[in-house]
This record gives sequence, structure tokens and C-alpha cells, in this order.
Amino acid sequence: MQGPGDTSGSDPLEALPRGYRVGDWEVTGPIAAGGWATVHAGRPISEGPGGTEGREGVALKFLLTEGLAPRQARMVAETARREVEFGRRTRHPRLIRLLDSVVLGEPGHPLLDGAIVLVMERAECSLRDRLDAGVTEAEGARLITEVCEGLAFLHGAGWVHGDLKPDNVLLMADGSVKLSDFGLATELTGTHGYAPPMGTFDYLPPERWKAPLGDQGVRVRPSADIWALGIMIHEVFASGASPFPGATPVSRAAATQEYADGRAPLRMDNAVPPFWRALAADCLAPTHAARAAHTAESLLARIATTRQDTEPEPAEEAGEPARQAAKRRGRIRAALVAVAVCGAVAAGLSYAVRDGGSAAPAGSREPATASAGTMADAAGRIRVFNTEQRCAGRTDRDPQCSLGLAIDPLRPYTIDNVVPTRVWHGDVLAVDCRLPHGVPIVDEVGTWSEEWFRIRLPLGSARPTAWLPAVRTKDRPEIPQCPRPTPVR
Repeated sequence: MQGPGDTSGSDPLEALPRGYRVGDWEVTGPIAAGGWATVHAGRPISEGPGGTEGREGVALKFLLTEGLAPRQARMVAETARREVEFGRRTRHPRLIRLLDSVVLGEPGHPLLDGAIVLVMERAECSLRDRLDAGVTEAEGARLITEVCEGLAFLHGAGWVHGDLKPDNVLLMADGSVKLSDFGLATELTGTHGYAPPMGTFDYLPPERWKAPLGDQGVRVRPSADIWALGIMIHEVFASGASPFPGATPVSRAAATQEYADGRAPLRMDNAVPPFWRALAADCLAPTHAARAAHTAESLLARIATTRQDTEPEPAEEAGEPARQAAKRRGRIRAALVAVAVCGAVAAGLSYAVRDGGSAAPAGSREPATASAGTMADAAGRIRVFNTEQRCAGRTDRDPQCSLGLAIDPLRPYTIDNVVPTRVWHGDVLAVDCRLPHGVPIVDEVGTWSEEWFRIRLPLGSARPTAWLPAVRTKDRPEIPQCPRPTPVR
């Protein structure tokens, strides 16, 4: 490990010179400091770790423990452990990627000895930085939509962020949003989980201030993130101002309690547009019970409906700008939490295509292979691939491992947009054509695609065709592009 020189008593941001090595990475300059962490720009040394991730630059987050009381040092180590565990188990286009983690051994330099370094994707700036510069209503709508996409995935995967705020929402070089800082991320066990008694005052829900502290920490639920989202919506459209008055975080927290106790109304800035004002008000319902109905998924669906009603569809011949606009609308419409629709079996029997063109009950053990009649004039065929580890390769056709085919590839991939016919890993399906830009879908391992295949259904099905997202197959047949479908209402 290259020594940084004497760091005792120095500014943490100045303690690391350019070229200081952290595992397979080196520091290229300071970015920011706060709390128990400093963040530096970095780059891979030579070949770096396997693959090409991070070769354009990374962020090195140093979690320092020097000078902390034993209890504080344990908290820092615990937040680092949570962040590493979360990064190991989750992946999504709306979440910052954790690329590596390193524990420093610098016995001659107390400031750095024992520090934990997290190597992450590098962002351009935070949402906080963007708010300081001001955003238009259209830009604010896009930013909040992409935050909701990330939050919907988190909650659908059984996690609570725990410290959602503009500082932890990062903007990449292309302007896209990614959630970051998962040191307080908590995995749910049933309806709730437990986290250390930490967080940012301005974004804590009212019930958190009265929550008992047990051996496992304080109870946290997804509705805590929804409250923080409500604060952020107001800040995005009100130039960074909180909906709760006060000159300090403590005074704003007191105003929050007054509102939650019914002693003060919720007052929002007139700069917040009506739709977003109503959305923020629902997120800021004063109790967990009142807020629980407003999930990230339902909020995303409301945004999608509003945006779909107000934005015209592009003409097919409009060229590249129209295609880009369609992609943006697709992202807005996507309810990514329902990506697999796995285990969400509709009332009655579920079915999959099988030999002979008939329908096979969900409990059938025979493979669901498209019939010769179905394949006769089809453009090609694809084999279904289920990335979920417990389902891949199984032949017992467990209903919990079945996958849904969508009615409309331009609408959120939720249970109300799925045909009764079900498919399983290994089923071979007849394909008519492909749609390159539908609702974006991400699978359980983070594979992301906007491409869909139009599938032939067996005779006797309620519909002649349905749609399979490209993330549900590894096949890429040479088939023609579908004409843009008319949205199904």
C-alpha cells in the first residue's frame, strides 16, 4: 500500500494525494467530505479488476474510524457492512453500482488505518447540486419519476433505503438518476425491518421520533421512504425548500411533529404544480397507516397515467428524436417492481403452450413447446429463460415459478397487464416479430432491456398473441421488427 505521508490531524480530503492506491484503484482528486466519510475521484490501476466497469472513473468512499468512540466505530463498520451486502445482492439501472470494497491497513497513519473504502460508479453531481441551480417542471417530473423507479424496485425486492434525500440521489453523465448511499438500507422481514437509530432529521417520518429502540435497532418500513419522497417532491419544485418551516433541522422536525399531531396544517409552496402537490400530500400523510396505501409502485403508476395522458405519441416516421421520446415515455410507464410477475397467478388455472397447440394446466410436468401448427408460419422461436435461481432448470412447473406474458408492451408489466397463459423456464414459443422500444424491464440479476417479442398463443386462448420481455430469453432470432402497437386500454 502506497503511504500517503503523515496524516495525523490533517484534513481528510487533503490527506490522500493523487496516486494513493486502494487495492486495484488509485485516487485522482477530492470530491467531498461529510460526517464520517470522504469521497474521492479514482481510476483503475493498469488493467484493474476484471471487466471494463469503472474504467472511465470511479468514486472512492472512505469511511474513517480513527478518533471515534468504540460505539461510533461499530456503527461505521455496520453501515459499511450493510452497503456491501446490499451492493452484493441487488442490481438495477436506478441504483449506483458497488464495484469493490477494501479495508486499509496503514499502521503508520492513524487517520487511514482501518478505514473502509467503497468503490462505486462515478456520478456527475447530486440532486442537491441540481436543485441549487434550479430545474424546470419537465425536468423535475423526469427526476422524480426516475427516483420512483429506483424506489419501486427497492421496495419490491424487500428493502428500505432508510436515508432517501437529494444528497443520496445522483445524476450520471447522461442525466439519468441513480439512488446511492445504502449504509442504512434495511432488508424487510415481513412488513418491517430494523436499522440503527440514524438518519437525516429533515427526512424522518413523524413516527420515527417516537419509535422505541430495541436490541435490533428501530423499526423501519417502506412508508418511511415514501415520507422522504414527499419531502423531495416539494424540494424539487420549490427550489430546495422543505414543506415544514424552520431555520434548522431541529426546528423543522418540531414543525413536522406539530403537523403529525394535528396542531398545524400541511402548507406547500405555490410553486409546486397541482399534480405534484397532490402526490406529495399523499406521501406526507401524517401516519404510517395513512401512508402505507401510497406505495412507490402505485405512485409510479399515477405518474405514468398522467404523463401518458398529457404527452402525445410520436409518429413512427418522426425519426430519432421521436424514438428517444418514446424511450423516455417507456421509462415513465414502467412499474419495474412487477418485472417478473412471478408467483402472481391469476384467479383460476394458469396455462402454458404445449405440444399439439392445446393449453396445459399449470400443474402439468410436460414442457411447454410450441406446436408444429403454431410454428408453421411464425418468424422464429425462442426458449424461455428464468433467471431466478430457485426456478431455473426445474421441470415440476411450480406455479410460483411461472412467468407472465403481457397484453400490452407499452404499459407497466403488472398483474392486470398479463394474459391467463403462463410460461415456464425451458418452454419454446413461436415468435412473430420484435418490438425494440417497449416498457423497460429488469430481471432478478439486473439485466435491463426495452425489447419485447410478440408471441403466438395456442388455439382456444382468449387472445391470439401476447408479449414476452427480452430479459426472459437468451435467444436472439433474426426476426422482423413489429409495427408500433396501438396501446391496449
